Amino acid sequence: MITETNPPAKLGNFRCPLLRNLRRPLTTRGARLSAVRLFAQWLSSFDPAHEVLPRGLLPSAIARSRPHIYSDAEIGAIIMAAKMLPSIYGLRGLTCSTLFGLIAVTGLRISEALALDGEDLEINHGVLRVRQGKLGKERLLPLDPSVVTRMIDYRVERDRLIGHPVTPMFVTDKATRLTDCAARYNFAHACQQIGLRTPQPYCKHGRGPRIHDLRHSFAVRTMIDWYRTGKDPAREMIRLTTYLGHSDPSNTYWYLEAVPELLDLAMARATADGREAVQ
Repeated sequence: MITETNPPAKLGNFRCPLLRNLRRPLTTRGARLSAVRLFAQWLSSFDPAHEVLPRGLLPSAIARSRPHIYSDAEIGAIIMAAKMLPSIYGLRGLTCSTLFGLIAVTGLRISEALALDGEDLEINHGVLRVRQGKLGKERLLPLDPSVVTRMIDYRVERDRLIGHPVTPMFVTDKATRLTDCAARYNFAHACQQIGLRTPQPYCKHGRGPRIHDLRHSFAVRTMIDWYRTGKDPAREMIRLTTYLGHSDPSNTYWYLEAVPELLDLAMARATADGREAVQ
């Protein structure tokens, strides 16, 4: 019997049938192996002779799927399809096309974009104030002047269609804040119209590129631009991490392994830097 005063002599004596079951998903076995590792650490605290399994023998977390990186043509087609979404007053198409366009050029999370109020667009400074970022963090996003102009035009037309000013930035025909569910449905519907998703019965979304992939596409296009224009990726990465609202730079560096084109550019840059160092 294993107790605090009578632990097993070797971790190898600890048998876990669940770890030997190869029919279990790899991540499930990895998670259970992590639990065994914690148990081994506890045993080792009483006697350093006990083995502690090394980290990373099996993955214990679900691997992130490779994002869909939208081309400029696809983004343009999505925005045009969103403009055509029918509604009584025409506000549905106006709101959705502006929302999708803003996410595409800022990399906002959908939750951050939907939480925006009209006053969060600081026209005089050309910045967008994100008050409800992930983990409650607030940040300021500098905007291109053309984006500021587009957002001003949207607010004017939105208030004209509704008949009075409203607080939320993105609203429905009923002048209520656009919900996450509605935004995702409208995005899926627009993608179905242009062939990025297969049309579905009963208003189903279907499978295909996601609205969050607009954020990924912004990040990847920005990073590709660094390499092609000769900017220092290490310096620019800090700025992009802040702009995207990532709490850990590793979340931004993930794009290097998720997108083959980026990895190729990074390797080419590293090779060139190495040659210069040798010379």
